[in-house]
Amino acid sequence: MKVRWWQWRWIDWLPQWMTRLPRWQWLRLDWLPQWLTNQPPLYYLGQVESADEIPEKLPRNTAVVVGEASRLKWIAFDCPCQSGHRIMLNLDQARSPWWSLSKVDGPLSLSPSVNYYDGRRRCHYFVRNGKIDWVGDSFGD
Repeated sequence: MKVRWWQWRWIDWLPQWMTRLPRWQWLRLDWLPQWLTNQPPLYYLGQVESADEIPEKLPRNTAVVVGEASRLKWIAFDCPCQSGHRIMLNLDQARSPWWSLSKVDGPLSLSPSVNYYDGRRRCHYFVRNGKIDWVGDSFGD
């Protein structure tokens, strides 16, 4: 069954053991907001000369930049939704659309937002200082 972004229930994202608890006991779980938003930041892993040199398997929450230091071409990372698709964004201002990378060392910041849609799922988020800020119109399988 395909679930659209307006049909999802927030309870579906919780672990199974938590959905069995009576809702009044959830008030005691003061760690819940941290648990829902606690995702490691997106970090710079390294730089390669061409897109063919990007490793097939990237470590979790890391990104690879393609191009020379003076002229960045692409940035590649696995989508933070963890469904297994790779995101490749253009960093070359001569081609449209293009994204700007504000930091290369440490946590990454990209602008504008990343909006991936393949007909089944939509992943729409901002990357700010390594943190993923999801936009409300994201939906999955």
